[in-house]
Amino acid sequence: MTRTHRVMVLVLDGARPLDVGIPAEVFHPETGFPYEVSTCGVTAGTVPADGRFGFAVPRGLEALNDADTIIVPGYAPAGRPIPEEVCEALRSAAARGTRIASICYGAFALADAGLLDGLRATTHWDAAEQLAARHPQITVEPNVLFVDEGSILTSAGAAAGLDLCLHIVRRDLGVRAANDIARGLVTAPYRTGGQAQYLPKTTAVAHGDTLAATREWALERLDQELTIASLSAHALMSRRTFLRRFTEETGVTPLQWILRARIDGARELLESSDLGVDQIADRVGLGTGANLRLHFRRVLDVSPSEYRATFTGRA
Repeated sequence: MTRTHRVMVLVLDGARPLDVGIPAEVFHPETGFPYEVSTCGVTAGTVPADGRFGFAVPRGLEALNDADTIIVPGYAPAGRPIPEEVCEALRSAAARGTRIASICYGAFALADAGLLDGLRATTHWDAAEQLAARHPQITVEPNVLFVDEGSILTSAGAAAGLDLCLHIVRRDLGVRAANDIARGLVTAPYRTGGQAQYLPKTTAVAHGDTLAATREWALERLDQELTIASLSAHALMSRRTFLRRFTEETGVTPLQWILRARIDGARELLESSDLGVDQIADRVGLGTGANLRLHFRRVLDVSPSEYRATFTGRA
């Protein structure tokens, strides 16, 4: 982006505080990237939140006219009717080509405005059936973190909203920018949108960051051989316990996670350097250019040269 990109967070009655805070943090100008983020409501003033407080928003729906990206956070209860003027404002923004995204139950606002008709979409798993029943023209995918349909994007629960916002940064500015913001927020730099949501299980499972240090250790050694034995040894766990805990925390196996990290490392080098594919493959631990090309296309459905051309304008 060559100019400031204006992100407008549309705060509706019953807004969920974390859902509002996530885009405010990711797109905050203090990140050093060319974003400007603000909030608006149906009208200027105080918007009641999901809890015993509210949000003071400086502008009403007219603020959407100035936005490059609109984000609709979740609001409670799921499926609460929204004013028709909100639907009209969202439809007008979409017609202008404005990118529109939702977090959690915010997908209902996009659906009520007709913006998801004929598209794939997601929301929090506990409201997915309700969304599908109310809007059968939408292909609801309840088991993913987010869905990118180009100018319309939807995400699952609050944490998935963070994944979605980082995905938007990655689309706009590349892997390095998204990784820098993720590092500042002390969160995982990448979880693929197709990763499963954490659904309830019959036994309680902790989805914490017990293995965060081991994942960081692995990221610093992508050019080296990383095995289950070495990872579990770093985590001071048995192989069996490590595999179970890693999958609980990330939603994927350790080897799947490492492959994704290596692909992201390759993406960053393709965006920021003139290194050849063989050199990049060696640096990220994928061995050969042929191996990198194979996994790159499987994961991203493009070749490394096509990816580089997209982000740098050169093959």
